[in-house]
Amino acid sequence: MSGSIEQPRFSCALGAQQSVVAIRRSVPVLHSGPGCANKIERLIGQGEGYAGGSTIPCTNASEKEVVFGGETRLREVLDGAFKVIDADLFVVLTGCTSDIVGDDVGSVVKDYRKRGLPIVFAETGGFKSNNYVSHEVVVNAIIDQYAIPNRAPGGVKQGLVNVFATVPYQDPYWQGNLAELKRILTGIGFTVNILFGPESEGLSEWREIPNAQFNIVVGAWVGLRVAKHLEETVGTPYLHFPYLPVGGIASTEFLRAAGAFGGLPKQQVEAFVADEERKFYTHIERMADFILEFRYGLPRRFYSILDASYAIGFSKYLLNELGILPARQYVIDDTPPAHRKAIEEQFAHLSDRRSAEVVFETDGGRISREIRQDGNSSRALILGSGWDRDLASDLHADLLILSVPVQYRLILNCGYAGYRGGLRAIEDIYDRVLNTYR
Repeated sequence: MSGSIEQPRFSCALGAQQSVVAIRRSVPVLHSGPGCANKIERLIGQGEGYAGGSTIPCTNASEKEVVFGGETRLREVLDGAFKVIDADLFVVLTGCTSDIVGDDVGSVVKDYRKRGLPIVFAETGGFKSNNYVSHEVVVNAIIDQYAIPNRAPGGVKQGLVNVFATVPYQDPYWQGNLAELKRILTGIGFTVNILFGPESEGLSEWREIPNAQFNIVVGAWVGLRVAKHLEETVGTPYLHFPYLPVGGIASTEFLRAAGAFGGLPKQQVEAFVADEERKFYTHIERMADFILEFRYGLPRRFYSILDASYAIGFSKYLLNELGILPARQYVIDDTPPAHRKAIEEQFAHLSDRRSAEVVFETDGGRISREIRQDGNSSRALILGSGWDRDLASDLHADLLILSVPVQYRLILNCGYAGYRGGLRAIEDIYDRVLNTYR
């Protein structure tokens, strides 16, 4: 049986380079073969950032490094990188070649760290996993080799939380989602280390990670390994919210859970929630007549071709707040078996009356064929990626691109998390529906 898949929607483990690019003034350094960074950036990148894309230093390992080892070449690239790139942190990531050869990258990096240079490393050989898993590997490496040794003074700070919520760039809307999560958590009284993107203070937040009162994992499974690692190493407890909160119901549930876990005054949390709900539902009420009159023009069911966090979050939102029924839901993040039962439970209880069939599948071609053969003739909404444009066109379905690749959409700070994200989702869905009318 072939190991290849059609329409890939995530990258190999080396895709964690994008997680480094998402940290302010941080630079990935690849000890890998030529072309790896470019291929990853073309699939999951949306712009080069501070030092991404063609800016990323790379050893471009060749036959010489395979035969004689690549540690000397890595030192040459690092020497050059420190001379010409102004950065706060360098993160060396290994590719398939160096991991197969067995270069002692840790020893090389340790030598530079002894000289007081800000550098860490992580083993991310592409064959080892995908970029969902390696994102956690890289985050833990930065925590162990940089954050804890350079821990900010002051000890544990009440009200300070670290948020581990998404995989930057793999989630095309990561910047908008993190901004909204920070906004609403700050709104109920927390100080938030969001760690990635323009809403973060950069490496100063990472040095505060060990001082947090607790950690918040927002998502089905990515981030749990980081939270458990911090619990074991520095004793920080964590709260797990198992999907992306989209819209009024889920956002309120998320904030109440976070507030209760952190011991915030209930009245303080409820005051912010009430104001956010008032604004959210005012917009819904303003358009209620239109939505009711146009209900026959809306899709009656939806398919998700998304990672678990998005699939659960959007399924709950579309069903419980927009009344669109779930068809088969495809989870495409190669979910580890240990987490699949919990995800199936979420789909089994989307509401008090509705459940949805969930299929764990990474092959986009197989998913497309199954949806085409579904036999349901009513109008559908497909939550997927740029790969699904032809599928949606052939089925006369509406397509909302939520997953990589996103080559048919420009994304700056758009996000779908929280109250504001729920409103944006309605706008985007109706935009696509109304665009089909002449």
